[in-house]
Amino acid sequence: MKNNFIHDNFLLENKYAEELYHNYSKNQPIIDYHNHLSPKLIAENTIFENITQGWINGDHYKWRAMRTLGVNETFITGQAADKDKFLQWGKTVPYTMRNPLYHWTHLELARYFDIYDLLNENSAEKIYNQASEKINSASFSTQNLLRKVNAEVVCTTEDPIDSLEYHQQLSKSNFEIKVRTAFRPDKAILIENEDYIAYLDKLAYTSGIAINSFTNLCEALKNRIEYFHQNGCKLSDHGLDQIHFEKYTENEVNQILQKKKNNQFISNEEGRKFQSAVLVFLCETYHEYGWIQQFHLGALRNNNSRMHKLLGPDTGWDSISDYPQAKNLSNFLNALDSKDKLTKTILYNLNPADNEVMATMIGNFNDGSVKGKVQFGSGWWFLDQKDGMIKQMNALSNMGLISCFIGMLTDSRSFLSFPRHDYFRRILCNLFGDEIERGELPNDMDWIGKIVADISYNNAKEYFNF
Repeated sequence: MKNNFIHDNFLLENKYAEELYHNYSKNQPIIDYHNHLSPKLIAENTIFENITQGWINGDHYKWRAMRTLGVNETFITGQAADKDKFLQWGKTVPYTMRNPLYHWTHLELARYFDIYDLLNENSAEKIYNQASEKINSASFSTQNLLRKVNAEVVCTTEDPIDSLEYHQQLSKSNFEIKVRTAFRPDKAILIENEDYIAYLDKLAYTSGIAINSFTNLCEALKNRIEYFHQNGCKLSDHGLDQIHFEKYTENEVNQILQKKKNNQFISNEEGRKFQSAVLVFLCETYHEYGWIQQFHLGALRNNNSRMHKLLGPDTGWDSISDYPQAKNLSNFLNALDSKDKLTKTILYNLNPADNEVMATMIGNFNDGSVKGKVQFGSGWWFLDQKDGMIKQMNALSNMGLISCFIGMLTDSRSFLSFPRHDYFRRILCNLFGDEIERGELPNDMDWIGKIVADISYNNAKEYFNF
C-alpha cells in the first residue's frame, strides 16, 4: 500500500504522528454534528444509480473547479448524461493538485471503493464503472455508507417549517446510527429578503399562529422550537454574514415588521434592529431548552447574480467576506451572558484574518460552568483544507485550550464526504507528532494520545450528549 498515493500513513510525517493516529484517533467513532445530508435519503435507505449521483451531483466544491477549468455547465448541473459528467470530473481532477479536492477525491475513492488508482482523463471511465457497480448495490445504500465510516451521530440541518417526518421515521426504525436535526431559522431573521413575508406566511401556517406582530413571530418560532425539541433536536445553526447587535424597543421592532408587511422600504439600521431582536429572542429560548447554538459567520453569498438566477443558492457562487465581526459579536454574547442566558455556543469563522478574533472571543465567555462552553469551530467551508485547519488549530492552541476542542464536521451534502474526518485526524496527529519530534512537546504518548482521542471524539460526545 505504501506505493499508493493514499496509504496507511498518508500525511503522517514521523513515527510519533503515526502512533497517535493509528493508536488513538483512527478508530474513534464519528460524531458529525453539522451537515446538510438529506434525511429523506437516509430514511429511505436510498441506493444511488451510479457514482455521479452519489458523488458529483450537489457538490459545489467540484462544480467550481470544473467551471474554472472551462467545463461547460451542461456537464456540471446541466442535462449531460451522468457518465459524461463523471468523465469531465475525471479530466478536472489532475488540475486540482494543491486544492483539498485532490486529497478528498482520492481518500474517498480509497475508503469507500478500495480504488487506489489516480483519477484522471485516462482512468475516469474504468473508475466510473468500478465505483458505479459498487454504489448501485445494497451494501452501499445511504445507511450502509454511514456504517462504513463508523458514524455514531449525524446531525442534519432543517428549517423551522420542516415537518421532520423523515427524522420521525428514522427514530422509529432499527437504524442504529442517531440522525438528529439542527434548527436553522435564518429565513425568519433576514427581514431584508424579498420573500420574507411569503416565508412568514409559511411559518404561520406550520405553527398555527397568525403572525401580525413581533410577539406573534416569537410565539411561532417558540412553537417550532418546542416541536423540534420533542423530536430530539438539541442544537440550532445560523448561517449569517455577521451578527448584528443594535439597541431596539419592542415598539420599534413591531413598526419595522409592519413596514415590511406593507411593502415599505426598510433601512439598513431597521434591518439590523430587527435581526438583533429576533436573534436575542431565539438564543434566550435555546438557553431555556438547553440547546447548543452554532454561528457560521463570514460568507459573502450569491455573488454572481446571473448564475444565481439560473441555478439558485448553494451552487458555487459564494466566497469569503471581510465583514467586521468582533465588536457586535462581543456585545451580542455579552447581552446574553449578562442575563445568564448564554447557552453552549460554537463560532465558525470563514475569514482567516479573523482566526485570532474568534480564538480570543471564546475565552471571554468560558466562565468555568461547562468545559469548553464556547467553542471556536473547526476550519469551515473554504478553510476545511490542510492550511486552514492548521491555522485554526494554531490560533486556538496559542490563545485557548485545543485540548477542549470538539473537532471536525463535514458540513456537506454528500454521503461520501466523511473521509474529511480522517483527513482532519491525520492533520491533527501530524501537528502534535511534529512538535514531539522537534522537542517542543514531551514524548508522553499516553497523555498526548488522550488529547488526540478527545479532540477526535470524546470532547464532542461529552459536549453534545446525544
